[in-house]
Amino acid sequence: MHGMTGSLTGSQQVASFQAIWRYRADYRRTPLMQVSDLFQFPVKSLQGYRTRTLPLDRFGAVDDRRWMLVDTDNQFLTQRRLRRMAQLTTSITARGIRIANRNGDAIEVARPSDGASMLRVRVWDDEVVARDSGEQAARWLSEQLHTQVRLVAIGAEFRRPLAAPRADRQVGFADAAPLLVIGQASLDDLNRRLAEPVSMFNFRPNLVVSGCPAFAEDNWQRMIVHTRDGPVEFECTHPCARCAIPGLDPHSGEIRKEPLRTLARFRRGTDGQIYFGMNLAPRFGNPAGHTINLGDRVEVF
Repeated sequence: MHGMTGSLTGSQQVASFQAIWRYRADYRRTPLMQVSDLFQFPVKSLQGYRTRTLPLDRFGAVDDRRWMLVDTDNQFLTQRRLRRMAQLTTSITARGIRIANRNGDAIEVARPSDGASMLRVRVWDDEVVARDSGEQAARWLSEQLHTQVRLVAIGAEFRRPLAAPRADRQVGFADAAPLLVIGQASLDDLNRRLAEPVSMFNFRPNLVVSGCPAFAEDNWQRMIVHTRDGPVEFECTHPCARCAIPGLDPHSGEIRKEPLRTLARFRRGTDGQIYFGMNLAPRFGNPAGHTINLGDRVEVF
């Protein structure tokens, strides 16, 4: 500061300090953008849960959408076809995963070993190699869902590159990108338009950011999360087009008119799709070794 003001007159110094003070006061009034909520969904389209930390790897969030149900044709399954999937809860264990029904009955499934059977399964237009989780898991889940299903998981050989020009980056069993972010203000804005509010679970994001205006994420191009392990930069690849799942009760699978009816009134694009949230991909390679925590500071560009 001495070097900056040493050649200024007294009045200039006063004006300079006043400008700095106004900047600092404005900065304090500017809401700090930060991670305000984190979610993990271990099995694609089953229930997820809130978490305080989100470790990262090259597929996105560790243990997020690393398991998936397939039908007898090895096609991926979601609540769009089997609404009962919404009734099954998930949690990560030391050996793999625990899946439970609403009565508390549960099964624990170990991560498939290197010797587990491999299946070619389809996720949207992608055909990938996944590891089968065994007969016991298949029987239990088939009983819960009243149809024949199998549980598969990502193994060491799994590859699912993003579409060009991002083919150097990978995604697990998520629909379109490694991570999904939604601004808290966006949900708040939507809920002010609804007779009964909905929760973030309707939209299944990984990250929720506070301190930004409603739907600001529509225009983000890059996002930096300042983790305790250092900054991680993400590319905002494309807005998230919404299917029917936000219109299902996230805990029962029952069909609801809202929030999709209201979203259609003010969030429909020129292509007819309803948009809510922004897809993310790591901008520079593999973010393994970084963990996103609640309260981490966020910058956007």
